Amino acid sequence: MLNQVIFVGRLVETPTKKTTENGKEVANITLAVPRSYKNEDGEYDADFIDCVLWNGVASNTVEYCRKGDLIGIKGRMETNLYENENGEKIKSTQVVADKVTFLTSSKSKEQENVQDQEVEMDV
Repeated sequence: MLNQVIFVGRLVETPTKKTTENGKEVANITLAVPRSYKNEDGEYDADFIDCVLWNGVASNTVEYCRKGDLIGIKGRMETNLYENENGEKIKSTQVVADKVTFLTSSKSKEQENVQDQEVEMDV
């Protein structure tokens, strides 16, 4: 059996990181992934995929990525079942990321701008 997914999309919000009681770092992100076909209005719809990142993957993503950055995620689907306050059973599905690839990064753009500014000042 196989449970593996790959998504490429843009971050909906700038990621933030939390630390669990066990000392593990975790970041929850949402990835906007455009569909490969146009809707009846001639526009591309997007799916919004909830993802959870752990430890080093979470730290690096929070450090280098910002809202709107294009990233690739390789991971697995995970389904959870829980009861809400009303006793209703709720099913949630998310991607647990094993690997994140930074396809564009705000931090690298900022560094390029700083380097460009330094070059301009030297001239």
